[in-house]
Amino acid sequence: MVERRPSQPIEPAVYALSTPGRRGYRPPALDVPTRPVEELIPEELRRDKPPALPEIDEPTLVRHYVRLSQLNHNVDIGFYPLGSCTMKYNPKVADAVAELPGPGALHPLLPPEMLQGALAILAELESMLGAITGMDRYTLQPAAGAQGEFTAIKMIRAHHKANGNPRKVLLVADSAHGTNPASGTMCSYDVVEVASDERGNIDPAALKEKLNEDVAALMLTNPSTLGLFEEHILEVAELVHSVGGQLYYDGANLNALLGRIRPGDMGFDAVHLNLHKTFGTPHGGGGPGSGPVGVKGHLAPYLPVPTIEPTQEPDGGWTLNWDRPESIGKLNAFLGHFLVNLRAWTYIRHHGLEGLRRVSENAVLNANYLMALVKDILPPAYERTCMHEFVASAKGLKEGAGVSALDLSKRIIDYGFHPPTNYFPLIVPEAWMIEPTETETRETLEAFAEALRTIITKEVPEDPELLHGAPWTAPVRRVDEVRAVRELDVKWPEEGPEAG
Repeated sequence: MVERRPSQPIEPAVYALSTPGRRGYRPPALDVPTRPVEELIPEELRRDKPPALPEIDEPTLVRHYVRLSQLNHNVDIGFYPLGSCTMKYNPKVADAVAELPGPGALHPLLPPEMLQGALAILAELESMLGAITGMDRYTLQPAAGAQGEFTAIKMIRAHHKANGNPRKVLLVADSAHGTNPASGTMCSYDVVEVASDERGNIDPAALKEKLNEDVAALMLTNPSTLGLFEEHILEVAELVHSVGGQLYYDGANLNALLGRIRPGDMGFDAVHLNLHKTFGTPHGGGGPGSGPVGVKGHLAPYLPVPTIEPTQEPDGGWTLNWDRPESIGKLNAFLGHFLVNLRAWTYIRHHGLEGLRRVSENAVLNANYLMALVKDILPPAYERTCMHEFVASAKGLKEGAGVSALDLSKRIIDYGFHPPTNYFPLIVPEAWMIEPTETETRETLEAFAEALRTIITKEVPEDPELLHGAPWTAPVRRVDEVRAVRELDVKWPEEGPEAG
């Protein structure tokens, strides 16, 4: 059993390590003519005084960030079953390709004739994503999944507007990711929720009641955030299309379907993908993401500019097309995050179609195996075969022993595992959303299940306070989350710590 221990000292902020006059980097000599700053930056944009940046030598700085990195759990350290996030191991071969001298040295302002290799890779990635999802055209500009959603809904709105009526309503499932209603609101739609049925599907009867000619689209994830395949998806598509609406695919859970079934074949008109979830590019850390958007042909005129198109030259080649009068406009700087897209291209080329099929097979197998290991102590919300993830409920523990899903999550940290997603989807009380991904071994899944069994069958009845105070071994103990929200403080005082 993992025992209690006091909180550990936390790494100070980088500003607290600053000493006047120290430096860890000297910029190279200028290789361009020097010009006065007054000629380069308008007066209204110039600072009155230099920013209060930390002054630190290189060893101190490196050690600071290495220590910070060691405080964090990550996929290179251990199991990370964060539901609906697909925290799979990122293969290093993709990083190796992205670190090659050529791709990393490309300047984003190079003209197309000097970017032919990069444009060829991006065009092939668009084609491969289209084949995987059953879409006709793609844009790689969106910087993340949420921006991909926004892009697709903007295109759907442009489509309806071109037909004389942008419409007023966007439908979302009651199990939807929170970004779905946010994207609809940002595109000036009234967002209306559609209920699920007793088996966790979107309810066709409830959908029929909401459908009319004011509905622009239905946003749907399949498999849903409940980890369940939508059993009525073809009927749902027919219902939405019957009123002229569009069916939008939230691609967060595509990892369950790779090489098996395509959103386009299910009736979806537009799709966004999360390359960091499905195609092995890195997660988190504040770094760049990528949320490509694919569409059927009737939505293609509204793709963001520029699009990558083949030239008409005898030797072939690629160019950028800005002449698209119906486009929703420029979405992102340059062509999106090239090195992230390059990693996804590498991942797909490395696996091939059969490899992608094995990805989805193993993702579904791992989720069902782990569900079978724990369902007697933490019952699933729906008694069905799951897809790539499953949602369990700690409602019985909460009512019987006063132990919540959050308590379980905090305690599992003490056993060396990252917790699953808590309290989502909102329609499941005391939800624990568990996604093991395809990259975890049987031994890892069994170790996680055994730790959970120890917590629920031994610690909960014998010492529930052990869970209420957890985590005991983490660098940061349980925080006052209400106070953190109400008294948010993320800015270092400009004049130093004494200024606060």
